[in-house]
Amino acid sequence: MSGDTGTDLLPCVEVQARGEPRGAVVWLHGLGADGHDFEPIVSFLGLPMVRFVFPNAPARPVTINGGMVMPAWYDVASLGGPGPGERADDVRRSVRQIEAVLEREEERGVPSSRIVLAGFSQGAAMALHVGTRFPRALLGIMVLSGYEVLAETRDAEAAAANQATPMLFCHGTHDPLVAVDRGRRAYDAHARPERKAEWHEFPMGHEVSPAEIVVIRTWLSTRFNPIHAEFRE
Repeated sequence: MSGDTGTDLLPCVEVQARGEPRGAVVWLHGLGADGHDFEPIVSFLGLPMVRFVFPNAPARPVTINGGMVMPAWYDVASLGGPGPGERADDVRRSVRQIEAVLEREEERGVPSSRIVLAGFSQGAAMALHVGTRFPRALLGIMVLSGYEVLAETRDAEAAAANQATPMLFCHGTHDPLVAVDRGRRAYDAHARPERKAEWHEFPMGHEVSPAEIVVIRTWLSTRFNPIHAEFRE
């Protein structure tokens, strides 16, 4: 079952678990998309006991798109230079909104240790940013066609609770919007001996391919299957 939910929080599209949720995936969409964008993928992931939550980003003018108002986690001022030109104030505001969604899952009985924070493109940048700074340990962080925002604050703001949180990075080698090198730099900045981080690249553009879905399914199953086994005992 899926639908729009949330009054005080960001509106979310949800795919409910079969029975009591044993975990949750909070999945952030990319620029100009919405919470329905990745909803169809859920049926291919084989995780019926996991609740999938797809928050909708607020609508705001986006400078690089001529000021057009669209769903965006933050305004992008320019694509030139070494960084993405993100608006720091927007990023901070979205951090609080995304953290509120994670906290709502905790209030609904899913501890952070059973939550994967995921995202695509701009949503992936936010998943990486929020996940590494969240004060309680998450089950995993998934970065699809993403990059790092506010990299200069990484070391000062990183939460000890998520220093070893497993990560999955996937990226297209032909991505015309977010160059694969930017995704690789984000991976290199977060891979460390104590963290199981995976990098996968695919011969594709700015998208999610069937081969990538197989990788995502395997990675998520590795995260959630021990939890399912715990409940079966």
